[in-house]
Amino acid sequence: MPPIIPVTSFTPVHGSLEAMRLSFPPAAVPARRVLRARGAGALIVTAFALMGAGCASIVGKATDRLATNLGSAVLNADDPSTVRDGLPAYLLLLDGLLEGDPDNVGTLLAAANLNGAYAGNFTGTDMARAQRLSSKALAYAKRATCIEEAALCATLEGNPDDFAAALKGVGDERVGLMYGLASAWAGQIQANRDDWGAVADLPKVEALLLRVVAIDPMHDGGLALVYLGVLNSLRPEAVGGKPELGKAYFQQAIDASEGRNLFAKTLMAEFHARLVFDQDLHDRLLNEVLAADPKAPRYTLMNTLAQQRAKALLESGKAYF
Repeated sequence: MPPIIPVTSFTPVHGSLEAMRLSFPPAAVPARRVLRARGAGALIVTAFALMGAGCASIVGKATDRLATNLGSAVLNADDPSTVRDGLPAYLLLLDGLLEGDPDNVGTLLAAANLNGAYAGNFTGTDMARAQRLSSKALAYAKRATCIEEAALCATLEGNPDDFAAALKGVGDERVGLMYGLASAWAGQIQANRDDWGAVADLPKVEALLLRVVAIDPMHDGGLALVYLGVLNSLRPEAVGGKPELGKAYFQQAIDASEGRNLFAKTLMAEFHARLVFDQDLHDRLLNEVLAADPKAPRYTLMNTLAQQRAKALLESGKAYF
């Protein structure tokens, strides 16, 4: 479900992957408004200077810090246009770092998160680009998985039952790896929602998300709960959907963030309220999103995008209900 949000409005088609157009929030990227081309250029120059000096240990530590910090910067940014324009430089930087250290799991997951975030939030109607970047994100996440968990790696291309069995053997300390794989995979399915081969992997994504929330419901700000809310709100109850369970997941995400996660409210309106044709709930949630202060640590970018989406949903809701 990445995860993070096209700003364009759309009406979900219940029971189809079109209803999965949520954007999996970017995994984390530092930003005190850091995503400016100049700053990115400086980081690239610094990285190459360190490599040229042969300071391997310094580069390794710097790479780990960069991989960690890139995420929080994006999440704390309040200007989506700056993120859109600056993020490609960081994608290239991470590619370069992985050329020199291809088995660095932290960098692989950061690259998966950022490529997936860009694909889900900033490619607009360019589906070919979204597919290319989301596939790259999934490839990075799978590579990280294969480095850390050989048994799970062996089931990535297999059937969901074998995957679920292997997942039970993954330790709780790998929650970040499981979440990174889930969000990248969900984004890849979203970008390839007309490919039923891709859609067939949804049970694996759900298994990963359920494992994540069982370990830490608030991992990455509780976004696994939001994704599960969407997954269970894709179809009406009459054809196998679980709208009340979806609503419960959304509410759990909202409560766990003490209302700071506006993204959860926006998607609850879009997927659950529209699915059950509850206009009162739909409009109340969206108006609450628009009235809220979007600035909150780790939620600012998501909240800013959520408000843009809420405005579009309120307008399209006039014709929907």
